[in-house]
Amino acid sequence: MLFITLFSMTAGICTAFPVMNRAVSINEVADAFPQKKKTKLKKPVSAEKAQKQAEAKDKQRRKESEQYIKENRKRSIEIQTPEVQARMKQNVKDANASYKAQKKSNASRTKKAGRKYR
Repeated sequence: MLFITLFSMTAGICTAFPVMNRAVSINEVADAFPQKKKTKLKKPVSAEKAQKQAEAKDKQRRKESEQYIKENRKRSIEIQTPEVQARMKQNVKDANASYKAQKKSNASRTKKAGRKYR
């Protein structure tokens, strides 16, 4: 009799607890931890406009600077005598050839340098 009473009490206690070994679905996990919506912070319109204007001015300044350098190089070659002009042009060709050879040797020597100089 004591055994039956003890058995019925333990069976009742065991059924009161949920089963822990059941599979949990993805939806249950998602419902338990809802994702917060990521908000995008926007700058004021005036700040965006000022930034665009600053970028446009910077781009224009760089373009004018490159144009000035190009014209200045051209002028520096034009004012030289023909012999010096020929020597300057040959120096540029030699420098380009040595740079190309150096780049090629680096590329063939290591993979990392090869990716770097492509």
